[in-house]
Amino acid sequence: MLLSLVVHTYSLRYWFPATVMLGTAPAYLLTWSFWRLLSAVLPTRLYHGIDDRIYSIYQSMVLFFFENYTGVEVVIYGNIPKSKENVVYLSNHQCTVDWIIADMLAIRQSALGHVRYVLKDGLKWLPLYGWYFSQHGGVYVKRSAKFDERAMRNKLLSQTKIGTPMYLVIFPEGTRYNPELKKVISDSQAFAHKEGLAVLNHILTPRMKAAHVAVDTMKGHLDAVYDVTVAYEGTVDVKGQRRAAPSMPEFLCKECPRVHVYFERLDVKEIPQETAFFRRWLHERFEIKDKLLANFYDSDDPEKRHKFPGEGQRSPLSIKKTLPSLLFLGGLTLPMLLTESGRKLYINTWVYGTLAGWLWVNIRP
Repeated sequence: MLLSLVVHTYSLRYWFPATVMLGTAPAYLLTWSFWRLLSAVLPTRLYHGIDDRIYSIYQSMVLFFFENYTGVEVVIYGNIPKSKENVVYLSNHQCTVDWIIADMLAIRQSALGHVRYVLKDGLKWLPLYGWYFSQHGGVYVKRSAKFDERAMRNKLLSQTKIGTPMYLVIFPEGTRYNPELKKVISDSQAFAHKEGLAVLNHILTPRMKAAHVAVDTMKGHLDAVYDVTVAYEGTVDVKGQRRAAPSMPEFLCKECPRVHVYFERLDVKEIPQETAFFRRWLHERFEIKDKLLANFYDSDDPEKRHKFPGEGQRSPLSIKKTLPSLLFLGGLTLPMLLTESGRKLYINTWVYGTLAGWLWVNIRP
């Protein structure tokens, strides 16, 4: 009986926030749809400005659960600019929570609505979310030889021509680093060796296409590149070996006590544009990340282990920045569920919104 209660309580830590985040999606979609129709005769730039504000409402609700609810401690090394900038955000990739880390930094710059992602193509089929991320400025890409450079350039140019604020999140590794997936790691290292690049041990060899296209296409629009290295505390087994980073359910179940973020701002003027030089530059940045992570996990000095170089600053997120969004979206959702007509509207939004989204992402570039 006691064991069942413990298991039930543990599962609620995840299912409660997951239910709220998914449950409020139809109300959010209806709010956005109303604005989309209303703005049809208005300037495109005005539409995107309000769209960013609407988007930030949902994302700040997400951060209520991933920061305030979990009580995770965010430790930042380096100085994040206080003012909003147009940036490409480059980070190592270990788990699905990495997407949330980008939001965590963006909200600290009041730039949460400007976050747009470069995503693998298969994610466009996510119900509701897939096509909304695309219309918000996200870019879906395929890997290796199937990568469509022209489509990505056209998508980014369409955004920059109208002056859309850009906080473009890219994970150059292309797939998540998991120390338990030995073949993925060995294949990545073999590729680096074949190309005459330094072999990396705590991250995968970065692929440069998406990052290069982004920086090259938007070079007149960007202020900087944010080079971000993330490490999750508590991801070491009893033998001191690194294990997989937490999944979203594990993170929401409060299994990660602390996230360490090493932040570097790089002026876009300092980044080489020519393909071969950019490739070398990007790999050198990931060599730096690899050393940072090696010290974090393997340092012989206990004082340096589980932290990055320099002085980390704890950066708590005020609940005032997230709770209002939760209350607002909850207030929109509950009335829909309390009446029969509201429930029908709710279900139809999920069904027809998903179908429309599938058509939308396949018809539009």
